[in-house]
Amino acid sequence: MNTAHPMIDLPGQGMPAAGFEVPLEMLSACHGRVERQCQTLRRLVPHLATHGSDADARKAAANVMRYFDTSAQDHHADEEVDLFPALLQAAAGDDAERVSALVALLLAEHRDLATHWQRVRAKLVRVAAGEPETLDAGEVESMVTRYEQHIAREEAELLPMAGRLLDLSTLDDIGRAMRRRRGLADAA
Repeated sequence: MNTAHPMIDLPGQGMPAAGFEVPLEMLSACHGRVERQCQTLRRLVPHLATHGSDADARKAAANVMRYFDTSAQDHHADEEVDLFPALLQAAAGDDAERVSALVALLLAEHRDLATHWQRVRAKLVRVAAGEPETLDAGEVESMVTRYEQHIAREEAELLPMAGRLLDLSTLDDIGRAMRRRRGLADAA
């Protein structure tokens, strides 16, 4: 997994920093943050086996939970509530079939990722509370690998397709919806 995740180059999205005014780059940047959290989970497995639920483990567990319980949920909502419907509406001809199949696959992956996250999260709750707990390496690796594959698919297929099919007005609407979802006021 690449922990120095480069943002993809998307048409109409050439600003230097990823913010809500460039929603596709913001979604791509979020993938990098997911990757970093997954790396923390990977490192936490041997740490717990050696050091138990010490202060570092408690802090790491709390941070990973906070990220996946808030930012990752917002990211999935950005896609499911705003991006996917906009793509389905914008797609025509051969694109319509490809977009429909891709959206269905990504939605199924979101559900699968949520299931894996809940299994890992149940153990992280105990770690964050300082209770003796270990993380199953296979369970963590299964979740992380699924995230890697999901991110790769979104980077290679979803975001480039969105950059090609969505007009700037639609992208602006998506960016405003992303800000509202996070409780941020719209810039005038």
